[in-house]
Amino acid sequence: MVEGKLPLAFLLLIQVWQAHAQLNTLPGNIRIAAMFDESEFAATQKAAMETAVSIINDDRTVLAKSRLVTTTAEVTPDDSFKAGSVACQMIRPGIAAFLGPLSGSSKHIQALGRTLKFPVLEAKWEYTTVKAPFSINVHPHPSAIGKALADLVRKQGWKTFFIIYEDETSLIRLQELLKLPQTYGSHKITVRQLYPGWDDYRPLLKEIKKSGETRIVLDCDLDKVENILHQAAEIGMISDYYNYLITSLDVERINLAPYKYENVNITGYRIVDTTNPEVQNYLEEWSKIFKEGQGKFHPLYSQNIFIYDALRTFAKAIDDLGSLNRLVINPLNCEKPVPWQYGDKLLNYHQHVEANGLSGEILFDENGFRTDFKLELMEKQRDLMIVSGTWHPDAGVNYTQTSAQVEGQIVEKLQNKTLRVTTAKTIPFVIAKKLDVPKEALERMSFEEKYEGYVLDLLDHLSKEVKFKYKFHIVGDGKYGSYDENTGEWNGMIRELQDQKADMAVVDLSMTSERQEAVDFSMPFMNTGVGILYKKRTPPAPNLFSFLSPLSLDVWIYMTTTYLATSILMFLLARITPFEWENPHPCKDDPEELETLFNLRNALWFGIGSFLCQGSDILPKAISTRMVAGMWWFFTLIMISSYTANLAAFLTAAKMDVPINSAEDLAKQTKIKYGTYGYGSTNSFFKRSTISTYQKLNAYMESAKPSVYTDGNSEGIDRVIKEDGAYAYFMESAAIEYNVERNCELTKIGGLLDSKGYGIALPPNSPYTRAITEGILSLQENGVLQRLKIKWWKEIKDESIDCGSGENSDSAQLGLPNLGGVFIVLLAGVIISCFIAVFEFTWKKRHLAASKEDSLWREMATELKFAMDCTSGDTKPISKSKSSINEDSKYGSLSGGGGGAYDKITKRAES
Repeated sequence: MVEGKLPLAFLLLIQVWQAHAQLNTLPGNIRIAAMFDESEFAATQKAAMETAVSIINDDRTVLAKSRLVTTTAEVTPDDSFKAGSVACQMIRPGIAAFLGPLSGSSKHIQALGRTLKFPVLEAKWEYTTVKAPFSINVHPHPSAIGKALADLVRKQGWKTFFIIYEDETSLIRLQELLKLPQTYGSHKITVRQLYPGWDDYRPLLKEIKKSGETRIVLDCDLDKVENILHQAAEIGMISDYYNYLITSLDVERINLAPYKYENVNITGYRIVDTTNPEVQNYLEEWSKIFKEGQGKFHPLYSQNIFIYDALRTFAKAIDDLGSLNRLVINPLNCEKPVPWQYGDKLLNYHQHVEANGLSGEILFDENGFRTDFKLELMEKQRDLMIVSGTWHPDAGVNYTQTSAQVEGQIVEKLQNKTLRVTTAKTIPFVIAKKLDVPKEALERMSFEEKYEGYVLDLLDHLSKEVKFKYKFHIVGDGKYGSYDENTGEWNGMIRELQDQKADMAVVDLSMTSERQEAVDFSMPFMNTGVGILYKKRTPPAPNLFSFLSPLSLDVWIYMTTTYLATSILMFLLARITPFEWENPHPCKDDPEELETLFNLRNALWFGIGSFLCQGSDILPKAISTRMVAGMWWFFTLIMISSYTANLAAFLTAAKMDVPINSAEDLAKQTKIKYGTYGYGSTNSFFKRSTISTYQKLNAYMESAKPSVYTDGNSEGIDRVIKEDGAYAYFMESAAIEYNVERNCELTKIGGLLDSKGYGIALPPNSPYTRAITEGILSLQENGVLQRLKIKWWKEIKDESIDCGSGENSDSAQLGLPNLGGVFIVLLAGVIISCFIAVFEFTWKKRHLAASKEDSLWREMATELKFAMDCTSGDTKPISKSKSSINEDSKYGSLSGGGGGAYDKITKRAES
């Protein structure tokens, strides 16, 4: 039995050995040729290759039964003939791949690889859009890097920027950036080249600084980048407001130590993720082979990374090939070129390989170019470059820093910087204090000791809110900032911001579209607009009989006529209708006479009493007379109500009467001149307006002789006052409100011609704009801005001035000159009544004296003595004539002007 089983076991052992022999299909040593350019960096590149080979050979998960063996050589850069000769010698023993040089000599190696069908590994960028056959390049294509740069520029909102490039090949890398104006239309790009042999870049940098541009793209060698930054620092271009985008993937290798305390913005990409464990393994292995250096000598310099990844990718590809195919490395001969039979298969596996390297995941598209890679966005913080985001071909730029982290960085920058604030002397924003000190002492005083105003209080609160320090100065030319179309330059505070002589401009600086193109603005701290300042008209001399003015003379005549006609009609109807006649003695059932109260005098009294809303004791009884009375009451109701309402409106209108009420009224007339400040936003508003009315106003102001423009608002206000209604001044409503509160002769005409705000201006692309805006928003929410305006507009002023009451108020009380006529009418009525009373007294006593056969003067003296005796009571004896004995005296006859309450008319009753 044992003898029968031994041959079977032996056969199984032979089969296992044969299977094992078939699995080991790769040669023990896989030869790779590597060619490097003769340079100071050749040793570093070799170290990268040796580090990769060492790690791959130690990794048992790849090429478990094989080892990579390298043959290296150095050649003169761009010497294709020498490179070809050396390469032919290197491939004679047979190779599996060739690591090509970084210079132009690689073209000759690519040609050899295409002829003999061996992979050419490359670790440099290639600008060709069609990959060379048998060329394997792990460097991302320039178009992909250009897209990453373009995405970043768009993400950061760059509309204008300079590009400084080194040679023509740079323009290929920058194609995506250069296409931005064509693609989006809103970008303006200026391109400048660094010519060979240049080492002084100051003239170019000064040109950029003079242009006002603060965004610069640098596409040049790493050493030149450091040199440019160094010279930029010498001319003041390393500051908060300058942004440098470095196109090199080695932005992290720049020496930032000289700019540790500068807040310059330096941005770029890197392709290596230092948190990758393979990176740590690579650095440890490197340290065993080569001493770690800086810059291009650093192990993580991009070319070193791509050399490592090229070998790593090749190892994975050939390992995948060997798992299913036997591979033999044959000798190669340049004189008798016989293609390597496994070259096509290895190339196919290489193009479909999925490997992880120092630069992340490595994949190739159908054209053989690297795809689906990730870049890390780097930004300067102190003397380090930190990761602030990522870029992916599909997702674009994605910031990984939180808003709190970004704000924290800005706050840190602000805390370490004293902001220079430019302003101008303008009431009430910046007001010079009245100081009685010597000139020498005045010069030693701080700005806050010499000035006060809204702006100083605003900055005090804002600095506490945002936590920054500041220092004021008055703008040199005293101007806010206007654009000169002839010179193409700004003046005033805008120019100081552009020249970075100031970090902030705070005053009543209007936010216009033109200024917003030149500088940055925070959100407005005060809303305003263009208004019209005018002097109130001197009110006309009061008319004693102004109470008659609400109704015209015609109406007064018609009313009087209507009153007389209605009273006479009432009198006549009362005589005609039988229902107005009544029994004078109700106790007698069969009276001999009837009487009516509506005689002519009583009818007139009834009409006037109704008209003055006082009524009377006489009321009509008949339907006809009641109808007349009702219509008369309706008439008087409407007339009195209309008079009362129109009287109030008339007296108000008399005070508010002005010849103009709007800008349209100004444009339609020629008597009143009008102007504005010649160098401010109000003037620019009229010049750029497309509204016909404003264009007409601007045409007049530009052509007026003498000029209607002023050199400041103070001059404009003085001119409005002095020309007494012959001049109107366009200025911003906030200033109008301030001056109207303090000068009761001034008034604001109409509404606002536009709507805008006062904002804090900062230099273009200032990193502090957002922080300042958030600070202003916080002050607004807390009510600080409103309190400051109330303080400087209403509270701080001469207490003797109060335009809201008294004579200066539009709703002032009416004085005696306005209503004196009413008193005159009353006085006249009283005097006339006195004369009538005297006449009645004299007439009555004359007849009584004659009937008593007594002296008139004695009768009058007796009556006056009784009238003046206040103790005589409310009754008096009746003085009768000698013949007055008839029975009519018993009933107190009213004949002769008498004793009853009303005059009566009697008639004999019908039997």
